[in-house]
Amino acid sequence: MDFILSSPWTNTAIAILIVLITTTTIVTMGAFSSKNQMPVEGKTILITGASEGMGRSAAIQLAAKGAHIILVSRSAAKLEAALADVRAAARNPESQRFTYITADVSQADYAAPLLAEAVSWNEGRALDIVWCVAGTSAPDFWLETPLSLTRSQMDINYWGAAEMAHAVLRQWCAADAPVVPEAKHLILTSSVLAFFPVVGYGPYTPAKSALRGLADTLVQELEMYPQRVRLHVVYPASIGSPGFARENMTKPQVTKQIEEGDPVQTPDDVAAAAIRKLEQGQYFVTSAFLGHLMRWGALGGSPRNSWLLDTLMCCLMPIIWIFVLPDIYSKIRKYAKEHGHPATYRTKHIQDAKS
Repeated sequence: MDFILSSPWTNTAIAILIVLITTTTIVTMGAFSSKNQMPVEGKTILITGASEGMGRSAAIQLAAKGAHIILVSRSAAKLEAALADVRAAARNPESQRFTYITADVSQADYAAPLLAEAVSWNEGRALDIVWCVAGTSAPDFWLETPLSLTRSQMDINYWGAAEMAHAVLRQWCAADAPVVPEAKHLILTSSVLAFFPVVGYGPYTPAKSALRGLADTLVQELEMYPQRVRLHVVYPASIGSPGFARENMTKPQVTKQIEEGDPVQTPDDVAAAAIRKLEQGQYFVTSAFLGHLMRWGALGGSPRNSWLLDTLMCCLMPIIWIFVLPDIYSKIRKYAKEHGHPATYRTKHIQDAKS
């Protein structure tokens, strides 16, 4: 997704962008409290997708900040390995507690039993933070793949998070749930593709876009309840994880060309950036400059992290798209002209990936 950074901007446009960001950052620095908006020491955090990638990195870093961690994934073997690393990172190893629970988030009605087991382990106390990281991406042309592929990715990437959100929010916001000063935190994980879709991610993007729509609705709905619940959505770009390697096995070549030069962040870097922004209280969390640009270009009616900076950047982004969009479509049309019908070179690409 480095198409934004590699597009033929003029030096003037880039200079305006840098000056605007620098100026508004300086202006807004004093407008926000430096207080940690999501303290985790002594808190109990459940993380789905915690056996590898960003979820595993987040679990380790949150353990280093003093949190009790419940890791969730399908593979017990991977969870045991991750649990050992989480324990080794503990800030207070004598008092912190860690465990794992195996669960398949793609299965209907998985969340309520999982949450009940987690609360039981937490000595009957409600969890403090739930971070839904579990997800998968199998890029391909939407027209050339069976709808079952899109459905399976919707089950994992959307319903996996939506079911957990439904279960935990009903618990946190129940009529008899206590109203306490410290907020609970629900963190969903979407993708920068929810801001700007890219050809080749047809089976994947709808689920991540649906998560954004759900979050924008829930952040309003939660205002109706007396309990304090903060909602956040993390929008990573490319992460150099085992999942990314699997993703590249089915990714169309034209998608790879559009993303050529895309800075791939490590899971540790993405988790660290996300945790830092969560501690700042941000609603939409992006982990790199590319993500910031895409967020500014697609905020619409979503809540702002900074009303001043986000509003100014939303005004600038339409000008940037004047340069970016023609470049993207030019690459797509050129590729189509050179390679013919997608079904033909898709079959060859899959055969090459398997060989």
